[in-house]
Amino acid sequence: MSVFDDLESEQDALEAVLASLTGEQWRHPSAADGWTVADVVLHLAQTEEGVVATATHTPTADWRQYGDTVDGAMAARVAAEQAPPEDIFERWRTARRASVAALRQADPQQPLRWVEAPLKPRTLATTRLAEHWAHALDVTTPFGIEYPDTDRLRHIAWLGHSSLPYAFGLRNQPPHPVYCQLTAPDGTIWSYGPPDADSTITGPAGDFCRVGAQRIKPEQTALVTNGPHADAALKVLRNYAA
Repeated sequence: MSVFDDLESEQDALEAVLASLTGEQWRHPSAADGWTVADVVLHLAQTEEGVVATATHTPTADWRQYGDTVDGAMAARVAAEQAPPEDIFERWRTARRASVAALRQADPQQPLRWVEAPLKPRTLATTRLAEHWAHALDVTTPFGIEYPDTDRLRHIAWLGHSSLPYAFGLRNQPPHPVYCQLTAPDGTIWSYGPPDADSTITGPAGDFCRVGAQRIKPEQTALVTNGPHADAALKVLRNYAA
């Protein structure tokens, strides 16, 4: 399946969870610090609308108009557009379908303007999959709702690994080659990076992706590091742009 198909499937899984929530649960604090479940979904709706705008080359306000940092700007936008849960749910449902359709139709070789740097449609779809997965955890964790890992994590693991040079750079560190052998939910081994790298990370793909989403600390996982730069790689690992 393509990353667009898997993005749609991830969103389908989240939609099924959201459709089952009560109004009280929508107003309950999520696992995203300072945000309710409704706030999380509103953020996803806003960013999916941003995908549609960039994929269709529709002029929009720069995120810096809302704050000095990406996180600050996103929080300000959520605070400014509060609405009843049912309206937020419908806004996201509409936006997420339009987003996938726009990405499918976009020129695959033409980078699209995004938060920190232009991304090709497939890569942008991958970041959207990663964000929906991470925020699905934020929604389900407080209620103990099952949200099983799937083979869609392969896209998120690829994103985290391929973003390591960028992540090292944000910490003013030189990039280092790292070889990852990650165990998929079905037991398959996913490999990323040069096999001859002197730094390696092995263990569950779900743990690797959660570290990249900053939903868990490396020391809380079953990941095993070897070599001079593997621990540093896990410390900087990120599946997102901010």
